[in-house]
Amino acid sequence: MNHDDGSRRHQQTRAVHPNVNTPAGSRPIGVPIHQGHIFAFEDAEEMAAAFQGPRSAYFYGRFANPTVRSLEDAVADMEGGAAAIAAASGMGAINAVLTGLLRSGDHVIAQSCLYGGTFALLADLAERWGVEVTHVSGDDPEEVRAALRPRTRLLYLETIANPTTQVADLPGLIAVARENGVTAVVDNTFAPTLCRPIEHGADIVVHSATKYIGGHADILGGMAVFADGATHEKVWKHAIELGAAPDPFAAWLALRGFATLPLRIERQSATALELARRLEAHPAVARAAHPGLPSHPQHERARRLLPAGGGGVLSFDVEGGREAGRIFTDSVRLMHLAASLGDVSTLVMHPASTSHRQLDAGALEAAGIGAGTVRIAVGLEHPDDLWEDVEQALAKAAG
Repeated sequence: MNHDDGSRRHQQTRAVHPNVNTPAGSRPIGVPIHQGHIFAFEDAEEMAAAFQGPRSAYFYGRFANPTVRSLEDAVADMEGGAAAIAAASGMGAINAVLTGLLRSGDHVIAQSCLYGGTFALLADLAERWGVEVTHVSGDDPEEVRAALRPRTRLLYLETIANPTTQVADLPGLIAVARENGVTAVVDNTFAPTLCRPIEHGADIVVHSATKYIGGHADILGGMAVFADGATHEKVWKHAIELGAAPDPFAAWLALRGFATLPLRIERQSATALELARRLEAHPAVARAAHPGLPSHPQHERARRLLPAGGGGVLSFDVEGGREAGRIFTDSVRLMHLAASLGDVSTLVMHPASTSHRQLDAGALEAAGIGAGTVRIAVGLEHPDDLWEDVEQALAKAAG
């Protein structure tokens, strides 16, 4: 398509069509924000070809965007995957995967202790679509084998479970799935850079990029990473119709956070373990859980799967149950009483009444979540300052 220089056009037209500058002789170090959602072509055939697949030319933001693609490529590389899909939230990514792969009457095997939103989505699919769900502990591959059915399509696991910090037997559980042609999905939100589930046989890895990948409590985002291109394309076709695409500015902020992800999670893991050690020895604490503690039920497994650290989340039960847990969370001064995790600031919450409120008493017990369980998602503060806050809150909880 030929263009004139526009010098004879009216001012109104020239305002709508300014000159678009592209770098010449240099390049930006950071990823630029391509905030526009439409892209123009030189001829009709090129435009038609852009509609053919996920790696075609950019033409409309719901399908692809250069800034979003940069985030997808970065996270796919981190996880050792073939390709990735970015979404507007973690639940957007999980919805795209589950609803893109499951059909009415299919069967899912899922870990008992899951993020509450995932648990609720599976329950909704069971109610509306007739998807059957069997929950397993995440510790015993034979449980998965026993749960298999002719319509089993999906095994859903979390690397580090929320909020119990249970470490799933990824190699053992996924091996059973692969033997039987079942797709294995692993939520790796708690362990980016610490574990690469695809190396243990996972087909799909999901993340809430809102958490560690973004890292600064200023975006919502989700990621799904695929071990093979065929599954990626299948889910991508569903995701674009689902409308799960993220805003380019959110993707740019996620890339900003991604640059410091290894440094942050290394520091957060070390601080979380230090706090867990001190909590375990405190007389007002009934139990503390972090994969780095020798007392953790999956400590040896964590040493193999998470050699660089057990993550920045810990949980503990205050002596005195639900009321003591409530008093503790009401009493913190430095830590924020807030949902989410992976932020530079430390966050504390009571899972039974917040993130896992969808679970009834039986489901909470099966997931290992007590009425008084408190979760701390460690930030970048000095551990001694955090401990001072924990101690004063524990003193009030102990009465």
